[in-house]
Amino acid sequence: MTPELQDDIGTVGFVEFTKAGEVAKNDSLLELEASKTVLDLASPLAGKIVAVNDKATDEPTLLNSAKADESWVVKLTGVDETEFNALADA
Repeated sequence: MTPELQDDIGTVGFVEFTKAGEVAKNDSLLELEASKTVLDLASPLAGKIVAVNDKATDEPTLLNSAKADESWVVKLTGVDETEFNALADA
């Protein structure tokens, strides 16, 4: 999760990841409860989920980490390269 999103939502206390093997753009990746909000985190891309940050289920505050190797949500394959590159412009 980006530092900006982490600041906006506050300390994460609960996460529940999607059970889907594939997601479309705007499909739910996870539901989370944090000190400032409850939200459904939508996928910015369509693709096949190949990894989920299962450690965050047991230790949700990992999603507040400044370390990218701790605060990631899911890893996707088969994403559209043009849409991926457009994320940097958003």
